Amino acid sequence: MDEETIVYIGITGIVGLIAILFAGNYGYLGAFAIVLALVAIILIILLNYADFLLFPIFTTILQIKTVPAKNYFIPKDQKAVVKNINGLYYATGYLTANIYGYILQAEKMEAEEEMKLASAPDKWERIVMNVHFPFKFHMLTYAKELQEYREDLEGKRGFLEFQLSREMRSGNPNQLTIDDFQRRIAILQTRIDRLSGGERPVGSVMYIETIAVGVSEKAAVDALTGQINQLETVFNSLDVSITRVVGRELDILFKFGHFIPTTPGELEALFNMQT
Repeated sequence: MDEETIVYIGITGIVGLIAILFAGNYGYLGAFAIVLALVAIILIILLNYADFLLFPIFTTILQIKTVPAKNYFIPKDQKAVVKNINGLYYATGYLTANIYGYILQAEKMEAEEEMKLASAPDKWERIVMNVHFPFKFHMLTYAKELQEYREDLEGKRGFLEFQLSREMRSGNPNQLTIDDFQRRIAILQTRIDRLSGGERPVGSVMYIETIAVGVSEKAAVDALTGQINQLETVFNSLDVSITRVVGRELDILFKFGHFIPTTPGELEALFNMQT
């Protein structure tokens, strides 16, 4: 869950609690006001998980199959895209893949992280050799909105500076904590300086696609689940965050194979929420 969502939920919760606290001023309607406020808070919190939690529950209860394209359908559990060709079923599934991010030289990468990056090509080769079914690794890069990205960095820097100041004013300041705050502030400042020097921020969305075949819909989806579980296992050696994509993002990723997206930032936000 990102900071914006946390703030949104927090403010909503505060407003709801205020309504509950002052419900006594409404007389016999006070109980109704309390129930309404609680329901509103719960619904707003749940809606933040609608895409990957509530949406599959909704389609499962109502036995709804969605159709992303001609001759394709997404089963009610929203975990695969299925196509029937001459009696054979092909199930396609996706996983998010948060691979190593670009690290600036000024960030002073730890020796352990440097070793992980150095060994990544060999680990990738072993993954490919040990996976005995086809899969595709997609990487979508895009230019982030400059001003918005800069404001985000400045906001994070300000928050760290506040934490640093509070730690330094404490009765027993921890030097290791102070050094860590100073390092993280320096990293953010370096990124801000690079933006001022004309560098454009680049974002990326990475995901893995795999297809399984079966003589029935269930057989294909079960085989797909097995392949996804194996991919999750082997990619753990790369220390990569892997999460199966479900819900409406499944439809978005399927369509990515047929057209160039215009709002990859929105997809990145959805991925961040699922992970």
